Amino acid sequence: MSNSGHLAPALTPRPADAPERSVPALERLPRAVYARAESLPAGSWVRPHRHDWVQLSWALSGVLEVRTDTGCWLAPPQRAVWIPPGTLHEVNASARAEMRSLYLDASRTAWAPLRCRVLAVSPLVRELILALSARPLEYDPDGPAGRLAEVLLDAIAELPELDFGLPLPADARLRRLCEALQAEPADARTLPEWAARCGLSERTLTRRFRRETGLSFADWRRRLRLLLALGALEAGRSVTAVALDSGYDSLSAFIAAFRNEFGTTPKALFAPAPVNDG
Repeated sequence: MSNSGHLAPALTPRPADAPERSVPALERLPRAVYARAESLPAGSWVRPHRHDWVQLSWALSGVLEVRTDTGCWLAPPQRAVWIPPGTLHEVNASARAEMRSLYLDASRTAWAPLRCRVLAVSPLVRELILALSARPLEYDPDGPAGRLAEVLLDAIAELPELDFGLPLPADARLRRLCEALQAEPADARTLPEWAARCGLSERTLTRRFRRETGLSFADWRRRLRLLLALGALEAGRSVTAVALDSGYDSLSAFIAAFRNEFGTTPKALFAPAPVNDG
């Protein structure tokens, strides 16, 4: 886990007047599984901070963005970002977002990798979080709420990981390359051209890029463009307009790439899901 403190550039730029949300004043968790019913207001943000427990930031609607020094992770509706303990992170909510947070004692999640991930929130996990958030903070661990918490932990461990993250390399030259593309995603320079700019051979750039991000350069650039498209889609722009802005020649090509990357279509991704707050 990196601790450089230099957060990745945002994929969903924050308005200058975006309201800041204070970090919860917690020195310890009241229980090993703590569901916060408080929502992050739409369009708001939480300044960079870290804590000793796992955080699961769940988007009921809109898009959440979590930034760390190793990359960005976007959570569209009914997805959640898993944030490991000790990770410096900032959370941004889109204009239409609503969020819930689940905090987990790190000792109860030894099965999880120590990296940020985006998880698909199942209907079971959704209802368990809502049910637990309605219980007293210091619920009886041996009572009904405690049993709910144990089932919730087991259910979270089974959630599938999704490709809504954009990892950044640690190598300074590769990182500058990635940040340049985030600033100008339409930049069409080829891999050999980028290699020359970085002062590396094409082979070395290819090898290092995959080693540090887990993706090929072409796959990383495609994911960048598709993740950037999420913000435009969530804001209400037409799929056709977003497809053309993302560099695709046709709507069908964009939808095919979107489905291949994220396992769903733009329309299905932002379809409202019923949430029972009672």
